[in-house]
Amino acid sequence: MSRSIGTRRLGAAAVVAALALAGCTGPDPTPGEGDPATGASPPPRNEAEPGRAAVRDPRPSDLVLPTGDEGLAEPVPVDSPDQPNLLMITLDDAAWGDMVHMPRLQELLVDEGVTLRGALAPNPICVPARSSLMTGQHSHNHGTWNTTEEAGHGLGALDESETLAVWLQEAGYDTFFLGKYPNGYEDGTVVPPGWTGWRGLVDPTTYNFVRPTVSVDGVEQRFETYSTTLLSEQSEEMLRDPARAEDPWYMWLNYVAPHHGGPDAPDDPAVLYPDDPDPVKTTTPAPRDVDTFADLALPDTPNMFEEDVSDKVLVRPTQRTVPADRRAQMTEAHQQRIESLQSVDRALGRTIETLEETGQLDETYVVLTSDNGYTLGAHNLEGKLWYFREMVGVPMYVRGPGLDAGTTSTAPVTNVDWAPTFAALAGARPTAEVDGVDVLPWIGSDAERRVVPIEAYPVKRGRKRLYRGVVVGPWTYVQNRAGRAEVYYREVDEWELEGIAGDPRYADQVARLKKLVRRTSSCAGEQCPSTYYR
Repeated sequence: MSRSIGTRRLGAAAVVAALALAGCTGPDPTPGEGDPATGASPPPRNEAEPGRAAVRDPRPSDLVLPTGDEGLAEPVPVDSPDQPNLLMITLDDAAWGDMVHMPRLQELLVDEGVTLRGALAPNPICVPARSSLMTGQHSHNHGTWNTTEEAGHGLGALDESETLAVWLQEAGYDTFFLGKYPNGYEDGTVVPPGWTGWRGLVDPTTYNFVRPTVSVDGVEQRFETYSTTLLSEQSEEMLRDPARAEDPWYMWLNYVAPHHGGPDAPDDPAVLYPDDPDPVKTTTPAPRDVDTFADLALPDTPNMFEEDVSDKVLVRPTQRTVPADRRAQMTEAHQQRIESLQSVDRALGRTIETLEETGQLDETYVVLTSDNGYTLGAHNLEGKLWYFREMVGVPMYVRGPGLDAGTTSTAPVTNVDWAPTFAALAGARPTAEVDGVDVLPWIGSDAERRVVPIEAYPVKRGRKRLYRGVVVGPWTYVQNRAGRAEVYYREVDEWELEGIAGDPRYADQVARLKKLVRRTSSCAGEQCPSTYYR
């Protein structure tokens, strides 16, 4: 390729001296949880009582944020091509623990790229998270708070003329979309603005893994090809087009796996599996992958099916006891989720191979992430939406020019950041105010902390947030609309087993976090935190 003029980039955030602050199917994003649908906040069975939590005494180093200029992280300049190619690959409802079962991902992104261990989805549910990837804005600014239109804040609330694809197209990029658009894309004759090539899955067949309907540049076509395979084939065709060598391109490739879904004919025995549990929802693996993980157990982490939940005061389902039969059903669902990711793993391998064979790999940034995290059993929960690390934390990897292969970054990166990052790489100008930052100079830095606002809203009805909070490195503070709070410090409590909201030993840190929530929960643009700390 001829586009190889390099630029050395620090990003706008590098000049900031200090912080002035000193899934997805709509009705049922979290199986078994009623509160997010209605917005109701009934009192849980147990209240966390003030007193000593089962964690060590705080130390002088247990600060929310370091003080003074010596605590600021140092950005690392990245040599990037002029207008590189940009490939965003998103999974649906994938969790960090799922990634170890994807060998090609381990080889092509872990070994050859950067693992972003501090990655977050500030609103961990489908439509809001994907809208943040498109706009570089938090949910309270882009307006898509929910997965359905019932509350008036689903896809219909998004201004699709103010998105990354539009900005990049105006900067001279060819832009391509394949796969799952935010929930609510039902008219396949409509192509949203900004896309040179469009292959959008049409609802309600988006979750039909075996007979999807695809809008091919505004013409609906029905396929009888497994969804992941189909999207992989179509993306490969686009990437091999000789025109890709002429202009820079951006591709957003959205796989549905491991989200639950299946065929649209429930009486068709050819596509149903007798071990599908009910009522736990399952995905549909490719035929070659069925039962290949039949012996896989659920993760054996300390917070799985947590028994002492007296500190969990915001989410009622944490208070339940999960019986053995339900755990068995969740185990089967977990196995099928991993099985469905095998086809994605193969597709990833084909994509990287195609880029290499066509001479495009060295000038392409590849990002792989999920719209939100997911759990089957942590803190007795199923699904997403909530603020625990399994849900708000998302798997995220990046490889490309100027990045050190085989490294791990602790810099907090969110799905709000990739639109401004890609715009900066492309020399594109956002036409709307963005809340995220250009993260590329921070990925290789010593950054470990940044104030990240988090939030979630009722799925079906209601406009008041279920919770608002912040994640600051190892600290998480959340409060509901009544002001009741939960606080976790993963430095001393990795699995968020012991909330410290009422622990007098940590009163200073809790008060500091509460102030940060007040100052950032409605931030917009330059008011949103952008400073990175060591």
